[in-house]
Amino acid sequence: MSLSPLPAAEPQIPAGLPKHTLSVVVPMYNEAENVEPLLERIHLALGPYPWPWEVVLVDDGSSDSTPAELARCAELYGPHVRIIELMRNFKQTAAMQAGLDAARGTVIVTMDGDLQNDPIDIPRMVNRLLTEDLDLVAGWRKDRQDGLLLRKIPSRIANRLIARLTGVHLKDYGCSLKVFRGSAIKNVRLYGEMHRFIPAWLATVTTPRRIAQEVVTHHARVFGQSKYGISRTFRVVLDLIFVYFFMRYRTRPGHFFGGIGIGLGALGSAILCYLGALKVFLGESIGTRPLLFAGFFLLIAGVQMVTSGVLAELLARVYYESGNTRAYLARPNAELSVDEGWRQPVAQ
Repeated sequence: MSLSPLPAAEPQIPAGLPKHTLSVVVPMYNEAENVEPLLERIHLALGPYPWPWEVVLVDDGSSDSTPAELARCAELYGPHVRIIELMRNFKQTAAMQAGLDAARGTVIVTMDGDLQNDPIDIPRMVNRLLTEDLDLVAGWRKDRQDGLLLRKIPSRIANRLIARLTGVHLKDYGCSLKVFRGSAIKNVRLYGEMHRFIPAWLATVTTPRRIAQEVVTHHARVFGQSKYGISRTFRVVLDLIFVYFFMRYRTRPGHFFGGIGIGLGALGSAILCYLGALKVFLGESIGTRPLLFAGFFLLIAGVQMVTSGVLAELLARVYYESGNTRAYLARPNAELSVDEGWRQPVAQ
């Protein structure tokens, strides 16, 4: 008997799907009721898959029975269902990075664990990624099953703003169902709450021409509670400022701060030169003029910005030359050999 609350569906495996290995990465936080239905749906979608695949489920420090459900279902389905258990709640970005680090497939799929993304879409998206030689196929929830005021409208505004500032034109940045070429996404490191901007981050290691979007199914949430609210809109704005800075100036932050500093310093110097000319040539009193204070403040601010640029250049060198610093801590798992832990295709 099916445990899935989703509508009945048949697996749709495209003919001539190119050879690859597939990893499905799912971060989960307090989704105990969704664990088994999600795995059932994934196995329905990928049951007849012609190439090896695995599922990497990341427990992001859940406080309910999610860890127990994950362990039970992993035992039920077999070694191709792998569990990464984070030691506390590191939030979705770090959990997703943990799953990407553990994934071994040449193609990697990310999706939410709340049953709103449908695994039935995965084979079609993978086929497009491989046949069109792309690095990312992002899901587009064209018929989104969420609230209008708190979810849809803020999301539309954010999507347009992100596309304008990053140059990566997608209609749905917030959809977690994405298919990546493993060699591309492995070169991207996620920190903070940057999972919303993965396409933009990916554009720092590949061209936007190799990024596409695909209409996907979106279901209303049945079990559990949403982890998102209107407050995330403000975090998105702050993160977007950082993304814009990082994409434009990550290797040359001195140009950003130095440019502002030179501009401020030049304006302050011009004001002081003007006042100096009035004092020297016309004998006017300038000691109490507000413009004098403005000139000094602008000059000092310019010096500070240039100094910040120098420090930012030094920090950038440390960032690029440092070791493999991670944004999470996970409990150790036994190492798997190359051939272990895959769900092998069914013999015809």
